[in-house]
Amino acid sequence: MDKGYEKERFETLKIKTIVAVKFRRFCKKMSKSQSMALLLMLDFFEDNGISPNESIGPKMQTLEALIKKRINGVIAIMKHIEKNQTKPTVAMMQSLFEELEPTKKPLILEKEIPIRKNEIRFQEKKHTNNEL
Repeated sequence: MDKGYEKERFETLKIKTIVAVKFRRFCKKMSKSQSMALLLMLDFFEDNGISPNESIGPKMQTLEALIKKRINGVIAIMKHIEKNQTKPTVAMMQSLFEELEPTKKPLILEKEIPIRKNEIRFQEKKHTNNEL
């Protein structure tokens, strides 16, 4: 029994025999009762705003083509951003943070005075007076 429609009474519709046979095969494939299959079809057409007279094929193909164009547009934008913004920025950042060898400055140390052997560095003054 169809859930939610147990208390509904049946109504007859006049359809051609060939159409009825085809519809019954369709209902068996869907594993639905004839009432529920017909209700699902009607809901589908109403929800999607599709008329049974229209062919859905070309509309799906045009929709797919439109989506592909949009995706290609997004890819082009991303490539442009990468080429003109991201790569130059990364190159600048790398050049800023790249480790350069620091110039070696000599350390400020006490000067070493070379001591020469046998050289007298300090001498006493010689006074003729013996005064200190």
